[in-house]
Amino acid sequence: MLGGSEWGQREASPPRDNPLPSFGFTQEQVACVCEVLQQAGNIERLGRFLWSLPACERLHAHESVLKAKAMVAFHRGNFKELYRLLESHNFSAHNHAKLQSLWLKAHYMEAERLRGRPLGAVGKYRVRRKFPLPRTIWDGEETSYCFKVRTGTFTIRI
Repeated sequence: MLGGSEWGQREASPPRDNPLPSFGFTQEQVACVCEVLQQAGNIERLGRFLWSLPACERLHAHESVLKAKAMVAFHRGNFKELYRLLESHNFSAHNHAKLQSLWLKAHYMEAERLRGRPLGAVGKYRVRRKFPLPRTIWDGEETSYCFKVRTGTFTIRI
């Protein structure tokens, strides 16, 4: 019951191991399901699971849920949603490689669709330059590209 000094005070957020109201699962359990379905490659089932989640900001802001949403968006070809998700949350470094791969593959696929043909090495390089990784999935370390120059060896006979 609210009364006296309790009125108007904001209640602290419930501990992370308490079930979410009217859902019955904890935030960690939902994250675990997302991770397992991703690792199993069951993206359609993952999409259905995400769709069934209640509208709870705390739940939808969990990194595993955001990563799962990005995977589903990529596999459904919804690249605008993928980019929005990747640009709007700072992800942990251990997730960067997978999310960087999704970012680049999505841009490569869009470029291939526009050009009507597969991209070569130079085309991919141009896409990477045009669409740099967002800071949310990149630690800021530059990648340098080295190209080997072939030199022929000549044998001189005397």
